[in-house]
Amino acid sequence: MSKYILPASVFGTVFGCAVLLKSKVTGGPCPSKATIKGKTVVITGANTGIGKETARELAKRGGRIIMGCRDMEKCEAAAKEIRGKTLNPHVYACHLDLASMKSIHQFAERVKQDEQRVDILINNAGVMRCPAWKTEDGFDMQFGVNHLGHFLLTNLLLDKLKDSAPSRVINLASLAHIVGKIDFDDLNWEKKKFDTKQAYCQSKLANVLFTRELAKRLEGTGVTVNAVHPGVVATELGRHTGLHQSQFSSSVLSPFFSLLVKGPELGSQPSVYLAVAEELEGVTGRYYDVMTEKEPAPQALDEEAARMLWEVSSRLVGLEEERGQTGKMNTPAEGQSKAAQANPAQTSPAPAVRGVVA
Repeated sequence: MSKYILPASVFGTVFGCAVLLKSKVTGGPCPSKATIKGKTVVITGANTGIGKETARELAKRGGRIIMGCRDMEKCEAAAKEIRGKTLNPHVYACHLDLASMKSIHQFAERVKQDEQRVDILINNAGVMRCPAWKTEDGFDMQFGVNHLGHFLLTNLLLDKLKDSAPSRVINLASLAHIVGKIDFDDLNWEKKKFDTKQAYCQSKLANVLFTRELAKRLEGTGVTVNAVHPGVVATELGRHTGLHQSQFSSSVLSPFFSLLVKGPELGSQPSVYLAVAEELEGVTGRYYDVMTEKEPAPQALDEEAARMLWEVSSRLVGLEEERGQTGKMNTPAEGQSKAAQANPAQTSPAPAVRGVVA
């Protein structure tokens, strides 16, 4: 019997430390009890994971929730579930594919036509460490979805956000931004060997740079914008990582990994906090690690890089033409053409855009 005491003690100690560590890093529930009755919330990627739990919590607080999702079957099911659990009938599923500028335009037009206001925009959706896929418009999938898709959507909804001020934009970033680098000469990985990890880190750095530049451009409008790293959360976002790619990692390592990460419900609390906390009224351009404001990586504080990224992104998604002297909005086809031909580097010709990987 005694031979089992030492292994059991070691296991118990490791397990206990893991639980304590997990409790410390989760950040706990949102401390604010504020309700948002009468406010409209737009959340991308809201049919699963952090997005779904954020939608549920904000619906519980009385918000009118617009869930923008690519998979409408899952989105409808999630919306129905949230309506049932919160008894809030104002939870709606809408189609939004952030890998398609046409879809983003259609979603934004629907929101602008159907909704009287947009008080909170939560740019939650994302893709992590996928293969070298391309979006419908020829962009690297991670840069296209995580940054460009949300960049375009936010800009298309800015007038609505300004009209609804005080309003808030929350961008889900990641601690991964600290090792990110914006390669203005090759944003879409056409010239160098594709590195899925670095592509993800680049997109997350772009989230923080976009947040800071947008905050500067929105000064005095009553619209605030902040970025947040939600912590390490067990969601479907990690389906392309090594933890899910072998029988050993899935069956042996995954259970131990789950001891150190939080579930989607706790993972949603930082987004909820930034969306509702009264003490954050007027706070803008900041980066939060869970629910604590922190200074981001040095490269995320580069104002020139933030300005360049804004200008390049505007060209890639066709915003420059939409806001031209004629005041006409490009058709989606025109926008796609401009995006495909845009020059991601200011000093070199644009690389040819490869075919889309379905």
